[in-house]
This record gives sequence, structure tokens and C-alpha cells, in this order.
Amino acid sequence: MKKRLLTGLQPSGELTIGNYCGGIKQVVNYQDEYETFLFVPDMHSITVPQDPETLHRRVREIVGMYLACGVSGTKNHIYIQSEIPEHANLSWILECNAYMGEMSRMTQFKAKSEGKKEIGCGLFTYPILMTADILLYNADVVPTGADQKQHVELARNLAQRFNKKYGEIFVVPEPLIPKLGAKIRDLLDPTKKMSKSAENPKASIFLNDPEKVVRKKIMGAVTDSGEGVVYDEENKPGVSNLLTIYASFSNKTIPEAEKHFEGARYGDLKKEVAEVLVEFLTGLQDRFAQVMSSGIVDETLDRGRDEARAIASVTYDKARRAVGLGRV
Repeated sequence: MKKRLLTGLQPSGELTIGNYCGGIKQVVNYQDEYETFLFVPDMHSITVPQDPETLHRRVREIVGMYLACGVSGTKNHIYIQSEIPEHANLSWILECNAYMGEMSRMTQFKAKSEGKKEIGCGLFTYPILMTADILLYNADVVPTGADQKQHVELARNLAQRFNKKYGEIFVVPEPLIPKLGAKIRDLLDPTKKMSKSAENPKASIFLNDPEKVVRKKIMGAVTDSGEGVVYDEENKPGVSNLLTIYASFSNKTIPEAEKHFEGARYGDLKKEVAEVLVEFLTGLQDRFAQVMSSGIVDETLDRGRDEARAIASVTYDKARRAVGLGRV
């Protein structure tokens, strides 16, 4: 029996080639190794103001893009968080078992609330909702980056505290360090990772960028002083980033890419990087258009919702009975 893995698809901003290399390709690999629960955390998105129409659109489009990238709608349980009421219900039970002290120490809350005069309660408590997301499905593992490790630790602490008090209700999840994926950097500041919410859109290549835009962004990417197309993150971060992109989308290793560009100029590097990206993105965008017009997104989400709720309702029922809610 496969172990269960849970991960989310945050619908905030458009997906980048960095999201593809560092995240989506990982999910494609996980779907054969784990029973995977892949959900859209739209409830997390509203901890900061959102345009409702944009959020509705992004929820469907992000699922469509994952499907177009090769994530299976039948191998995985793909669903929208807000369509499963047990997420919010279990979150309240867990809030009543969490402590103010441990919540106030969450580093992301500190970072996102810094300098703001009015801070929504949801920004403070959403890590507990994240815990509910995980515990509802008896997830064994949760892929964890450095910025999310504290949230998995909170999920572990709350699960252990609840189990000690009320009996063995929840599986205690383990963090899963993702398999090494290419780290795509910001085109204008290669010391930072490429972001779907970057202030300057020229810094990121989005999966839905048209050909002319892709070529223009790559030709405008920062390079480094000196000559020679070599991989050296410390002294040539811009060139190293372009080499990483080329290698990732041409299915070459970094040493193979370096050999390919031996004696080449930076302009030659940029032209070939743009070429391999355009070839990949053109095919992806064609598949995305087919997915979005086929009805498969709603079929996938309907099936995923029903599968997820069948599991979540059982876990939630155990938890609510354990604390004394409802009729016996």
C-alpha cells in the first residue's frame, strides 16, 4: 500500500518556469510513488485581499496547467479546499487546541504582517488551517521547502498533542525533502529565486508567456562581467542561471551545456535559451488550451472533491466525537 503525500497548488499569481522545474515536475514523479492529494488552497489565498473573479479564474487555470504538464487527474486526488467543509470545521477544533505563543512565533506571520497597521485574524491562524489540510487525509509525508518546514512542525505538534489527549485520531506527518530540482533564478536579480509574484514581470518567465515576450525577457536577462559561458554561481550568477534554464529544457546536464557553449558569446547563449523555452512553452500552451476547452478540469475537480470528502468526513467525524461535539 502506497504512503500518502499531500501538497497544495497556491492560486496566487501565474505559474513560472521555476514553478515547473522545482514543483510541477516533482508532482509528476510523486504520482507513481505515492497516493497523492493535490489540492488548491483557495481559503489560504484570502488571508490577503483578492479579486474574486481573478481568484475563480486562477483556481481552474492552475489545475488546467498541472494537467497539461503531465499531472494525472486519475492517479491523484485533485480538489479545491473550499469545496470540502471539513477543512474549516477541523481547523476550528485544532484552533482550540493550539496556543497563542506557538502561533505568534510563526515566521511567515511575522514577515507578512510587518509594517501593516491592520492585520487580519486569518493571517495569524492560517497555519492551523494548513494543519487541518494535512491531518484530514492521514498524510504520511508533506513536501517541504525551507519556508514551510515550520508549518509541518506545527502539524506534527498539534497531531501529537491531540492524540495524547483524545486517543490515536491523526497520523503524524513527516516532512519530505523534495528530490533535487533545478533552481531557476530571477532574470534581473539572479541572487533571488524566480517568483510568480515578482514586482517586475520582466524578471520571470511565465508558462503562459507568448513567444515574443519570452524572447524579449531572455535577451534582457542580466549576465555578468567577463567572458566565457561557464557555470559559476558565485562569480557568474546570471550566466549560471541561463545555463540552468537551457540544461533543464534541453534535457542536458550542466557540464553538457557548458561544453555546448564553449567559446560562445553571451548573446549566443541567450538566443539558444530562448529557442528551447519557446519550443517547450509552445507545446505546453497548446496542451493547456486543449485541456481548458475539453471539460476535463471540472471532471477532475468533481471526482477529486468526492474522493477527498469521503476520506475527510471520516477523519473529521472521529475528531469531533473525540472532543464531544454533536450527538453520540
